[in-house]
Amino acid sequence: MRQACRGRGYGKALMTMAERWARAQGYTELASDTELDNTAGILVHKKLGFVETERIVCFLKKLD
Repeated sequence: MRQACRGRGYGKALMTMAERWARAQGYTELASDTELDNTAGILVHKKLGFVETERIVCFLKKLD
């Protein structure tokens, strides 16, 4: 199902609505993230006008 929905403009339409809502609330920016190896997600973000600001590696340590 996911593949069948890609490229149809649904994500862009949702982002347009989210931006409209955010502006109406007085926000001046949106933030988002994706995994470092998610090249498709990175490309989509860039196509939607997001600008990459940094890359990070997250760490977790389990405590017994």
